[in-house]
Amino acid sequence: MCEMEEHTDVDRISNLPWDVLDTILVSMPLKEAARTSILSSQWRSKWTGLSQFIINDACLPTYLSDKVLRWKEIMKIIQQVQSNHSGSIEKFELAAYCHPNHSDLEQWIQFLTEKGIKELILQELANVKRFKLPSRLFSCQQLSCLELNGCIVSPPPTFRGFNCLASLHLTHVSISSDTLEVLVGSCPVLERLMLLHIHPPSFLKINSLKLKHLKIDSQFQDICLQNAPLLWSVDIRLRIIPQRPDQVRACNLVGVIGCLHGIGKLILHRDFLEFLAYNVPERLPTMLDHLFALELREIRFESRKDVRVLFSLLGRAPNLEELTISVDPTFADSNPLVHFMKEQCLSGSYFNELKVVKIRGIWGTTTELEFIWFILAHSPVLEMMTIIKYRGERLSESLLRRVEWASKHVKVISLTL
Repeated sequence: MCEMEEHTDVDRISNLPWDVLDTILVSMPLKEAARTSILSSQWRSKWTGLSQFIINDACLPTYLSDKVLRWKEIMKIIQQVQSNHSGSIEKFELAAYCHPNHSDLEQWIQFLTEKGIKELILQELANVKRFKLPSRLFSCQQLSCLELNGCIVSPPPTFRGFNCLASLHLTHVSISSDTLEVLVGSCPVLERLMLLHIHPPSFLKINSLKLKHLKIDSQFQDICLQNAPLLWSVDIRLRIIPQRPDQVRACNLVGVIGCLHGIGKLILHRDFLEFLAYNVPERLPTMLDHLFALELREIRFESRKDVRVLFSLLGRAPNLEELTISVDPTFADSNPLVHFMKEQCLSGSYFNELKVVKIRGIWGTTTELEFIWFILAHSPVLEMMTIIKYRGERLSESLLRRVEWASKHVKVISLTL
């Protein structure tokens, strides 16, 4: 009879190298990682030594709604980390709606700068008064991602830029136009920039040779994108503050969009369309050869300005594959626009690469129908058109067939809200 081998319990997990344990623990929600402290005395403070901390609503008691009390709960976590952490902290994200004490938050950011922070994300801060970022943060050359909410950004005179910063998101941030220009221009590897609700309204000048993705939703007096040659994805909801006539450039469409030679995806909102529509030429001088996706939101088909911008973009984007339009609800019918679009139809231009078209929120006006017919008659490789009508019956196929469709394989889906 073979003697049975005696087995002993071995805690293999606890003896793993710290970099392996860190990888395991940071993949868990912070609340779950903290619960490992009950496993044994050896695990009591392991979670406080993590290289990444994401504090969100899941870390707080569900019954706790007071923003000040929520911050106090967050400070309990922070204090435990400050007392026990001995390594580096590469990422910190605060995404729990709270009212932080500015002194506490400043001290914590100072601590993070000493820990070699690379990604700092502050979201959903319910500040009555904006929090001024500590000067020490601007010396963190290892920062690769910076997302700020409800802050005052005022770098010290010694600031020379973030050499590693690839992503910058500013929301409800107070920053001057000069500071914003310097900040963006002094990040040599910046690829993603998001500007939402910037204060005060100012002149926006983007000077970033590596920038690829830009999103703007804010008020500005003017915009200049002429030194961002690699911009590929642009989403602009720019509310321009009216200026004196002598302050407006000759053609905003040419001045802003005309310099984006490599743009691949473009999303424009109604307010910015009105700005671009100032003095639109018959033909946009620049070809948008790389533009494959165009989305226009809240376009007004009764507006000659909006439609001129639309046709200027369509006419200079020979490789456009996807067109998405949401319509600003209106009952207005504009006969001059119908005549204008008929003139465009007679020009003989075709959208030879257009495959997908989505039009949402139409009322079924003559102007809207003329545009739909125009697309169907001039898109030989169109595969799918989706039309969503705001009210009433959906558009019938017999109505859509009043023109000859250029594509023999297009599928038209007509719906109603």
